[in-house]
Amino acid sequence: MKLKLTALRFSLVLGVAGALLALPTAAQAQAQAQTQTPARAQTPARATAAGVADAPTIPAFTDGQGLTQVAGATEVRSETDFTLTVTTPQLSGRHKVRVFLPSGYYAEPGKRWPVTYFLHGGGGNVNDAAAAPALRDDRMITVVPDGGLKGWYANWHMQNTVEGAANWETFHLLQVVPFIDANLRTLPDRGHRAVVGLSMGGFGALHYAQARPDLFGRAASLSGGIDFGLWEVRAAVLATELNLTGAWCASTTSGTGNCTGHGPVVDSDAIFGSPYAIFNDRIWNEVNPASLTNLAKLANTGVTLYTGNQGLIDGKTAVASTNVANRLTQLGIPNRFVNYGNGSALSPTCKGDHTYDCWAPALADYIPRLANEFAQAG
Repeated sequence: MKLKLTALRFSLVLGVAGALLALPTAAQAQAQAQTQTPARAQTPARATAAGVADAPTIPAFTDGQGLTQVAGATEVRSETDFTLTVTTPQLSGRHKVRVFLPSGYYAEPGKRWPVTYFLHGGGGNVNDAAAAPALRDDRMITVVPDGGLKGWYANWHMQNTVEGAANWETFHLLQVVPFIDANLRTLPDRGHRAVVGLSMGGFGALHYAQARPDLFGRAASLSGGIDFGLWEVRAAVLATELNLTGAWCASTTSGTGNCTGHGPVVDSDAIFGSPYAIFNDRIWNEVNPASLTNLAKLANTGVTLYTGNQGLIDGKTAVASTNVANRLTQLGIPNRFVNYGNGSALSPTCKGDHTYDCWAPALADYIPRLANEFAQAG
């Protein structure tokens, strides 16, 4: 009992430190202001959101793969920018999936498209993608699924917290991906599917590419929490579990809003089990993207890493990304590692820290390269 209480106190200390490494809020993104046709139809059926007359029309989606659309909850900004709201037994509550279609999607009804999945950071939501205009590229479909305020792109160790069912990995890999392939004209192979994420989503991108190399041929992590061998990165996870936001909100906001936090406090063991070796940190080690065992799974995957090295957060993501890049090279796995340092060589807006002021230009550099790689895949 004494040992457990000591661990709890230690978790609080780590949580405070982790708050300095926690991930960006949805408010950091400057958010800009459904149902039946087989995906292979030459001229897809169209639907209007909530049946509103004269509303832009979008592809009609059919429920399936464990997902049920919430009637009347679809948000349509344009024919090529809309958000579905779905429910699933894998997660408590309602969850959004934002979709950017290429401008030629309707004009070329016989064409199929590659797909990029963008994973937002902690405290964020699907509208964060609006802060990175490069994600709207006419050479691909971009899908932005909800990852939760602190979902960490994982099937949680504890399913009985205030968050309820929390099987984020199952939701994304076994439901969202096949749901998109079933309802849109995608090129449903790994050569034409990528996963890209930043911060918490940077972990998700590498983890998903390692867990399902059959799904993703390319993966990119921006300022990712991608080395669970670093106590600071584990502390960042604990900080999100304990909703310790104050220390990092002021230091990482890009000026587009206030920190919204990470939701209700949950047990420090909720997501990956105990972070302490003395209490068995098996899950942390099993999912650690930086382990040689997991990195070896990326042998046939195009890997790109971006990070700055300024501030309390990217000062550590730089270490994590360097570790991953060095180990990939050690394994003989090609990779592209961009440490843009203080950001001066990347963009006038970037100061090398943990904000969309850096991530937007980094994605502007990456997405055209990704589009070329999709084209080369045939």
